[in-house]
Amino acid sequence: MRILDRSVFVGPSLYAHFPVIRLELDLGELEQWPTAKLGAGFIDGLVAALPGLAEHGCSYREPGGFVRRMREGEGTWLGHVLEHVAIELQNVAGEDVTFGKTRSVSDARPGVYTVVYEYAQREEGIAAGELALRLLNSLLPENLRTRGSVPDDWDWPTARDEFIRYAQRRALGPSTASLVRAAEQRGIPWLRMNEQSLVQLGHGKYQQRIQATVTGRTPHIAVELASDKEETNKILASLGLPVPKQELVQSEDAAVRAARRLGYPVVTKPYNGNHGRGISIRLMSDEEVRTGFAAAREHSRSVIVENFLEGDDHRLLVVNGELVAATKRTPGHVVGDGTRTIAELVEIVNQDPRRGVGHEKVLTRLELDREAGMMMERVGYTAASVPKADEIVYLRSTANLSTGGTATDVTDVIHPDNRDMAVRAIRAIGLDVGGVDFLSPNIAESYKSIGGGICEVNAAPGFRMHVSPSEGTPRDVAGPVVDMLFPPGTPARVPIAAVTGTNGKTTTARMLAHITKMAGYTPGLTTTDGVYIDGQRTVEGDMTGPVSARMVLADPHIDIAVLETARGGLLRAGMGVREVNVGAVLNIQSDHLGMKGIDTLDQLAEVKRIVVEIAQDCAVLNADDPNVLKMSGYTDAKVICYVTMNPSHALVREHVRAGGRACALEAGVNGSMITLYDKGSHIPLLWTHLIPATLEGRALHNVQNAMFAACVAYALGIKLDAIRQGLRTFDTTFFQAPGRMNVFNEHPFKVLFDYGHNAHAVGVMADLAQRLDVTGRRVVVLAGPGDRRDEDLVAIAEAVANRFDHYICRRDDSLRGRDGDEVPRIMAKALIAAGVAKDAISIIPDEQEAIDAALRMGQPGDLLLVFADALVRSWKQIIKFRPEGAPEAPPVVAAAPSAPAAAEPVFDEASFAALGGVVRDERGIHLSREGED
Repeated sequence: MRILDRSVFVGPSLYAHFPVIRLELDLGELEQWPTAKLGAGFIDGLVAALPGLAEHGCSYREPGGFVRRMREGEGTWLGHVLEHVAIELQNVAGEDVTFGKTRSVSDARPGVYTVVYEYAQREEGIAAGELALRLLNSLLPENLRTRGSVPDDWDWPTARDEFIRYAQRRALGPSTASLVRAAEQRGIPWLRMNEQSLVQLGHGKYQQRIQATVTGRTPHIAVELASDKEETNKILASLGLPVPKQELVQSEDAAVRAARRLGYPVVTKPYNGNHGRGISIRLMSDEEVRTGFAAAREHSRSVIVENFLEGDDHRLLVVNGELVAATKRTPGHVVGDGTRTIAELVEIVNQDPRRGVGHEKVLTRLELDREAGMMMERVGYTAASVPKADEIVYLRSTANLSTGGTATDVTDVIHPDNRDMAVRAIRAIGLDVGGVDFLSPNIAESYKSIGGGICEVNAAPGFRMHVSPSEGTPRDVAGPVVDMLFPPGTPARVPIAAVTGTNGKTTTARMLAHITKMAGYTPGLTTTDGVYIDGQRTVEGDMTGPVSARMVLADPHIDIAVLETARGGLLRAGMGVREVNVGAVLNIQSDHLGMKGIDTLDQLAEVKRIVVEIAQDCAVLNADDPNVLKMSGYTDAKVICYVTMNPSHALVREHVRAGGRACALEAGVNGSMITLYDKGSHIPLLWTHLIPATLEGRALHNVQNAMFAACVAYALGIKLDAIRQGLRTFDTTFFQAPGRMNVFNEHPFKVLFDYGHNAHAVGVMADLAQRLDVTGRRVVVLAGPGDRRDEDLVAIAEAVANRFDHYICRRDDSLRGRDGDEVPRIMAKALIAAGVAKDAISIIPDEQEAIDAALRMGQPGDLLLVFADALVRSWKQIIKFRPEGAPEAPPVVAAAPSAPAAAEPVFDEASFAALGGVVRDERGIHLSREGED
């Protein structure tokens, strides 16, 4: 049993609309060993290792269903078992994940399964799958075990606890997780910015950041003051707030002298520590002070010695000037029963299901470590001692939950004076979110009457004790923080449009981004040639996958996002966002078939359909494409907008008459009019010949692209005049749409330049070449990607056959597994089979040489259609070409100095490939891709 392949989907995918991991698992001979055949020993051992599996419902949808499935009949297969174990391991580590499904790959591959399971954190999810595989192997009979799968010294309890700690190091902490949950409850999206606790709430210009419970609005000087315990003490004392006397020391002897001056008992703590680390309390002697100093010195060069204040330890949480929770904290302890040892009592306490490793559970396990030993020594005990009945033995000097303490909510009983005191203290330091550590004999009575004092102010107070107290009412303390950052009615999201399809999506996305910019927005755009912020390219490369979507949404300048979404990114990692406002599918055509398990148009349509499955407001669909039209049954968008070039389309007509939304191309006296229909209204938008990108209406594919861009813009709420202005000012120059029907007219002949690389795209450009007025010959430079099937290359050739006067067949720089001239020879053979004369075909494998031959062949009145791969290099080759006898281009006159343009980031190959971008060598060869349509 082994894992053949793994894919980690960060967002909506073929398998789910949330993050999942997909494993391709080969059971090998274990295909013949379902669980019932493995026997009760295997099943019982598995449930003993992970008792929570007994709660899994599986297909029975009730607790115990999964165990029942393993026992009944022939049982179930181990791929299905691994799915459940991977889920349960994450549950044990504190994650709330439940989804999974397992299917056999195909009859042609017996014993190979696709195992899909939900994950909360990427690395944790991967580790869960690997540990699940090892656990299952460890429970198998020796003769069925995969060789080397289980080390000789492997121990399940140790491996389980190591996994929990590994997961917790990578998971969001309890405080950050509570803030994220509060944001999700309010419909606020979030992005994790690093492997720690830095999180972005909201998108684009509306974003706010948090790091644990420190917000982007927390003043830096306030954090510095709270970290400086001596300065905090002075400020609070100057305002008349109750604080202990203290001294700052740097040596053991100085600590002892300070303790004597202050009077025993005293407390020692790090000058700038946190989480209770290094704090020792109720020190009664010089020797204890020296020990306490050493403990504090491990965390800070300077140590504070202060009066010990009698009373219970309380944490008072203040958010945005209001006290939102108060908790009494009790140090980790055991209660004697007169018969058991302290070690045995600790074991009993740790059996509490609420206790776990680190932050795994509401409470943390007690540990008999050095500090516990010191606390027991003070009262004359060891771990083997038997305390009296009901005697409390403290194992910690501080009450932090992370060291085994317990928390009791006292928010409802805190005295108003104590409440006001906490608010004043946090305001004095200047924090928006702060915790006051307050010692008081009785929090329900005023400190003015019974005493008490503030021992510390925290700039990043933990929320676990308030959200999940051991006793008392849980408090929603994260909600007030999120409401402070995003007051009701404040936007947190930017409108998001996703555009996909086989052909036209780059041009449509660029058109849409241009329309939004003309409407006054600051768009973030992802395309096959880079990420653009407000029209400026910030990152170069094929950026049509989830990495680029995240880049755009994390940018603090944008207020609208246009995401070109390609097949490659969807298959590899899913969508980069959980939902979009508008999703558009332009067409489904034969391209990339036979790759990554996608062999048919129906399968390709299922991949592209993800975009409209997650659309919330509007799904824009091509009614003229049957594969796209069917997608209307898979979207929950509030509105479906159909786009058709056929004004007599029966379904669209019925949809419009029912008050639905549509966009149709209608014939008129002055040409063709793009027309919108919505709720019974007929809205003429724009004559196609007024859109420069359509070449006076002749480029029908760009007419259709303009219709889609207009529909998406309309669904985003952009005004009609802004849509018209955007379409009238968008052209297909190389600068604005590189490789998308670029026209060069500066030679005696016309050059059409395009990136078309499948039969449909090539055929569209061939149709355009026929519609253009040409007085001379038509010449085409033709190619196809080497990783396409032979039949795809043949289809590309057939799309242009018998429509040109001369054909030059070439290959791309990247052979993608083909021999040097294999692609051009396949295409030449297909042209001949289609009836093209042999003397009308040239095979020139090198792209630069092929384009040069075409340019030298050009005569006045000719039309050259060049399909290129290395776009920048090839375009430069075309515009710099000089026909024989033509004068040299005039020298460039130096312009007056101006401010330097902002440099685009330069990445080395390894680092940019890691980001998922495209890297090109000096010849323009693609070295890696992120999206790949």
